[in-house]
Amino acid sequence: MLRIGIVEDECIIAENIELSLKQLGYEVLPAASDFEGAVAMIEAERPDFLILDIRIHGTHDGIELANFINENYQIPFLFLTGNSETVSVERAKQTNPVGYLVKPFTKEDLYTSIEISFSNYLRQRSNSPIDPVKNGQADGNFMVDNALFIKEGNSFYKVPFKDILYLESDHIYVKVATSSEKSYLVRSSLQQFIMNFDPEKYFRVHRSYVVNLEAVDSINFHYLMIRGKQIPVSRNYRDELLAKLRTA
Repeated sequence: MLRIGIVEDECIIAENIELSLKQLGYEVLPAASDFEGAVAMIEAERPDFLILDIRIHGTHDGIELANFINENYQIPFLFLTGNSETVSVERAKQTNPVGYLVKPFTKEDLYTSIEISFSNYLRQRSNSPIDPVKNGQADGNFMVDNALFIKEGNSFYKVPFKDILYLESDHIYVKVATSSEKSYLVRSSLQQFIMNFDPEKYFRVHRSYVVNLEAVDSINFHYLMIRGKQIPVSRNYRDELLAKLRTA
């Protein structure tokens, strides 16, 4: 799920945001109240998304923190602002936040701001958009750098490519099996979906399966094994598969 860090110097507001985020299904990281605490939190936790108050404790405000984040981490963030902070908002625009949230706000406002801003960020960063999971949400799934962000319910789940064990075609869906034993369903054809994967690391072994070559535990004439899963190997792919395994 999406891992969110909060930088807010008012304890009651930070606690309310944390409670709302947990109720919405996000993973919430320890909150920070100043520049130094925020940097320590980012270094330790590597959040996927940040919520920054413009006014925070210390000599550096949230806008200076945002500039530091842009220069060193490239993590998307939205600003918390007050109606009276017109001058600060003008400064904040220069940091290219993915969104703004004006105090006071509701849990629904928080959810909408995060979902829209993060989806827009992923679309801008994505090298190749992937068909959406049709689970009642309008948002899709995206490839960014070395990971997929897969939308399920109210949350985006970050799935690094290296953690994907195999892909299995299931009619109009692709099952994404991971090393954490959690799997995801993405509405797509297998052929379209594998366009997002490195062909030197992921190989189609059957009309219904693509495997992570580094995850293969054993192979015989008819099938291979990955974490106890028996995956059929088609004759047409066998020789090339063996050649790739020798060099993987």
